[in-house]
Amino acid sequence: MAVTTKLKGNDIALCGNFVEVGDRAPVVTLPNTNLEEVTIGGAKEKAQLIIAVPSLDTPVCATETQKFNERAVAVEKGEVYVVSMDLPFASKRFCSTEGIENLQVLSDYRDKSFAINYGTLIGEGVLRGLSARAIFVVDKKGKVVYKELVSEITAEPDYEKALEVFKSVAN
Repeated sequence: MAVTTKLKGNDIALCGNFVEVGDRAPVVTLPNTNLEEVTIGGAKEKAQLIIAVPSLDTPVCATETQKFNERAVAVEKGEVYVVSMDLPFASKRFCSTEGIENLQVLSDYRDKSFAINYGTLIGEGVLRGLSARAIFVVDKKGKVVYKELVSEITAEPDYEKALEVFKSVAN
């Protein structure tokens, strides 16, 4: 069975290894806005909230990143990451302009390792090569305990549910 999301009501096929709740979170290393390598997924000392967005340069992605930035402060024992295909330079400009300081923005532009390993790579249509909108909560042992593949790329995720699960495994 093909995994899909929707773009303005039309089915869009996704590619990659489809990570589900209960799976080990794949370990990937991505550059941050300063081109420093950051490893996400797998077991860590802190729980992880990993947010995949197509591009920070769209209204929904910008809003989503801003909302998680505001709410991430409440979870001191967790790490929050936003992953997009944007170049680190563009991400840095976005973070500076929007005051994004409470989460790390990472870029999957090099080899799409995050999108492929988590199964969020859009495989067709006008957004082919970007990531679908998705959220993963990973506990300290490296297990995916929550996943939301947003059913419509242009829609926002369920912030409350993601943050509720994240807080429960971070503390």
